[in-house]
Amino acid sequence: MSREYIARDPRTGRPLTKGRSKDETDIRLLLPPEGAWRVVPESEIISLADGTKGTLELPRTSGGGFARRKDGILALHRVAESQTESAHSVLLECLDDDDPKIRIIGLSSLPSFSLKKHEGLLQCLSDRLLDDDSGVREEAMIALKKMAPIFPSGCEIMLRRELRDIRKAHRDNAFDALKMASESWTETGCLHIDELIREEDEDLRRRASKILRVLAPRSSAEVWDLIGWCLEDQDNEVRRNAARTLNSLANSEPRIAAILVEVAMSDDDSGVRKSAIGALKKLDMQSPRVTKMILDGARDRDYNLRKACIDLLTIVLSGDELRETAAELLKQETRADLRKRLSSLSVDIEMEGSEDEKNRFLAVLENPTMSEEDAPDVVQEAERPMGEHHKQELGRPESEGSP
Repeated sequence: MSREYIARDPRTGRPLTKGRSKDETDIRLLLPPEGAWRVVPESEIISLADGTKGTLELPRTSGGGFARRKDGILALHRVAESQTESAHSVLLECLDDDDPKIRIIGLSSLPSFSLKKHEGLLQCLSDRLLDDDSGVREEAMIALKKMAPIFPSGCEIMLRRELRDIRKAHRDNAFDALKMASESWTETGCLHIDELIREEDEDLRRRASKILRVLAPRSSAEVWDLIGWCLEDQDNEVRRNAARTLNSLANSEPRIAAILVEVAMSDDDSGVRKSAIGALKKLDMQSPRVTKMILDGARDRDYNLRKACIDLLTIVLSGDELRETAAELLKQETRADLRKRLSSLSVDIEMEGSEDEKNRFLAVLENPTMSEEDAPDVVQEAERPMGEHHKQELGRPESEGSP
């Protein structure tokens, strides 16, 4: 039986807690490309993979044709449990074969077989990433991306080396692998980003800060620290990448987001401030800290920040306090559109507005209603017979009625 793999933090040796187990891994993502290996009979896989059999005729019911050594190597993960050890030995030999083509095929088979037995395979993968043959290295990079999310601590040394490789292809692939691993294992992402943002190489810090968007929704003090440190980086791009996480952070951790938004709003870079404005609108407007940020932002030299904060004044202030604040801001505002907005906020329309504006605050005149006590009198008056006086008026001769 193969020993169960346990992902561990290389700094502490403790098992990683946030991630997927091997049982939760979708094996379809690890399989090699489609081919005849799918229909090679289980009993023939090892003899075909180790070269004992040169070719194997496939039954017509499976599509016919011939399977070769390549197909046997790719099918190694399909062997019965009782043949796992033998298949493991064959794969290790293939990964160290003198023929680059066999090494490439072995690397293509490695991710899917690793779920059966991983011992020794990760070291072989590390060696093949340093292979002299470019085709072998390319296949090894593909295997690294597949395996990093499954074996984060096992791939930790490889990733650290590949992330700092001066060759663009290797570095690009390594950061893709780190992003995929970070989606499954928060601790792994934090470990590498923590190291990378301390590097002097700006490219490393920029690439690492981009992965923070994957980690931002996770409730972790380590993630918050990383975002905060990146917001203080000397490189504008690093700070922008960190600021882009604030929107997501405002949804999951508004209290922490408020602290980081305050830092970003005071940044000299317009891109950082733009992201801070977007996150500011999602914060709790009843918080005194947020209110102060809005009031300070309404006085900022940046037009976009001032405009956004002035638009939020009606949410955090009201009544005399709103009018007094708007009047104070109006004294130093120079932009015409913002002056117009502040002027409207500084006036008590109910008292100083036009006649039409004042009328809007008047209570609507309700239709007069008749009390139940008065209602019968009105009905009786309407139904009472015509009085004598009225009859006399109607019966008076025309001559008497004339003036």
